[in-house]
Amino acid sequence: MTAKRLLIVDDEPRFAAFVERVAQRMGFEVEVTQHGRDFMSSYLRCTPEVVVIDMVMPDIDGNELVLWLVEQGSVANIIIITGYHPDYAVNARLLAEFKGLRSVQTLSKPVNVSRLREALVHADGGPPPRAIHCGGSLQPTTPAPT
Repeated sequence: MTAKRLLIVDDEPRFAAFVERVAQRMGFEVEVTQHGRDFMSSYLRCTPEVVVIDMVMPDIDGNELVLWLVEQGSVANIIIITGYHPDYAVNARLLAEFKGLRSVQTLSKPVNVSRLREALVHADGGPPPRAIHCGGSLQPTTPAPT
């Protein structure tokens, strides 16, 4: 059995390394990029099954990457992460789902290990997370329409 490939784009090296460590321990083959253009090149070189996208980066916005993934016909499971207001990631998830991307989840920084693992398990085909924390309340997650 081959490892599932995970591609991360986050301009915060410490956070990207945290995601990388957790994912590798779960059996993922991980590649980390820090810029949107590098993410695009890596994606085209070896299409991942799971992508982790930071919403706010200096060179490209997470929404732009979501739209680019739509153009590529991506079937990757997507985890959108933000250190800003959770609505920013939720809006990106809604855009991704509206445009037809498969499984899209959102996480807000800071992310703890158990929540990240839960999101990665779901992205790897496991059961969906019970709920996500959004602005002080728990909201149930729903899978993207098929």
